[in-house]
Amino acid sequence: MKPLIFLVGCSRSGNTVLQYLLATHPDIATFPETKFFHHLFPPRREIIRYLLRLNSTKIKPRMETFFEEELKRPELLEGLPNITLTRFYIKKFIGILEALADEEGKNFILEKTPDHIYCLEKIENYLPQSQFIHILRNGTDVVASLYEVTHQYPQAWGGARSIDRCIINWIDAIQKSQKYSDQPNHFLVRYESLISDPENNMKKICTFLKIDFYESMIQNYSIVAKKVSLVEEGRAVNYEGMIQYKSHKFTKIFTLEEQKYIIDRLSIIDIDKNFM
Repeated sequence: MKPLIFLVGCSRSGNTVLQYLLATHPDIATFPETKFFHHLFPPRREIIRYLLRLNSTKIKPRMETFFEEELKRPELLEGLPNITLTRFYIKKFIGILEALADEEGKNFILEKTPDHIYCLEKIENYLPQSQFIHILRNGTDVVASLYEVTHQYPQAWGGARSIDRCIINWIDAIQKSQKYSDQPNHFLVRYESLISDPENNMKKICTFLKIDFYESMIQNYSIVAKKVSLVEEGRAVNYEGMIQYKSHKFTKIFTLEEQKYIIDRLSIIDIDKNFM
């Protein structure tokens, strides 16, 4: 099996920027968000499927969307089994990603779905050799960006999110990342540090992955960015270079009262405790 790298973190934390940077590596293959594990595991309300470890009913339509509309490779759906046993389905899906990587002559697979942050334990159970990169970003910027994008593209994001839901999304994701901070197959990176010093941070990430760092990973960022961008979901970034991390959305979107409320709610998290 090819080495699997999962890029996770709260949505709007810079996951896509880091994906583009890693995608410039000559040995890493990556794709648009698969959302595979997010849709694979059945919720408790699907009680029979949950107890028997069968796939959720959501995974088939998600895979059809992924292969037919996003990858434009509908023929790859034939590689997925009709059997809904979760372990077998995962094996076949990873096999398809490996075949896609082989088409590009690459040996590593990078999967970027931010919401997989909520499936880490299950992913490690089925794919114990996987490596995970967590990206963490300031809470006020994430809440503002998440609130804005879900109101601009509600259908793509499962509906517009309230301020409270955006806050909870960020807190939950940060707490999960911090839980894994001392695990050898997990690496945490701050978005603000990545943007201000991409070369140094990418060197650290490459060391973690045990792969070589190339200067072209920074230089070719804008070229690779176009490959996996989903503009219709608000996931596009600046093709001309690294976007600046200082955002003014927070003060533009929210009233002073809302800003104070958000800051107070976010203050329970020390995002920097793993970066001292």
